[in-house]
Amino acid sequence: MSDKTIHEINRTYWNTYADDWFGVTALPQYGPSFVTEEELNLFGDVREAKLLEIGCGSGHSLKYHADNGAAELWGLDMSSKQLENANNYLRENNYAAKLICSPMEEECGIPKNYFDFVYSIYAIGWTTDLENTFMKIAAYLKKGGVFIFSWKHPLNNCVTIDEDKLLFEKSYFDEAWFTQPMPGENKALLCSRKISTYINALSKAGFIIEEMVEQTDSKTLNEAGEVSDRIKKAKMLPFSFVFKARKL
Repeated sequence: MSDKTIHEINRTYWNTYADDWFGVTALPQYGPSFVTEEELNLFGDVREAKLLEIGCGSGHSLKYHADNGAAELWGLDMSSKQLENANNYLRENNYAAKLICSPMEEECGIPKNYFDFVYSIYAIGWTTDLENTFMKIAAYLKKGGVFIFSWKHPLNNCVTIDEDKLLFEKSYFDEAWFTQPMPGENKALLCSRKISTYINALSKAGFIIEEMVEQTDSKTLNEAGEVSDRIKKAKMLPFSFVFKARKL
């Protein structure tokens, strides 16, 4: 399947269901059942910083940084409806951002060697070309700039729970694109990349990894009594991961 076809299918999904995802998985959260930015402090002080979000969605993570004094906000998303929601949400909160509608893999006029931070909260996995995307992100950053991103942990896609046992239903090494069921009867296209695939792509793009986190949040880990299969699973393996890398 071509990149163009994948983009068209996923863009149609997000344009249709953007309202259903309004404010979902945004900073300070890095992902479901996962530790937060308030606990990790990966960004540190963003006052006077220029930030670009890849897959900015409804703009809630942009507002989070605006609340913390960021000097300049940019957002990139392939969905025009998501950007419409982000623009309205930021304006309602008296903030503004430069928003660009484009797949993250394509040239779209974002300035080079400009940003202090580029980040992506649960969106980087939608790219059809990880190495090219990381190369572009490196080009956007100043020397010494920071790239932070979170996404679904690949083990989460491979494993199901049966009573109190984890069962592999899919190979960890399988990085083929597949149809991803979404809430309701909806579907999108995704692939599940190995952790080493992310690490190697970061290295090729000229990043040094400063931190990787794959920690289930303490509330989930400490759930007692009768719990759902989802909670049981989250107690045994990470649902999400986050990388912090710096441009050399």
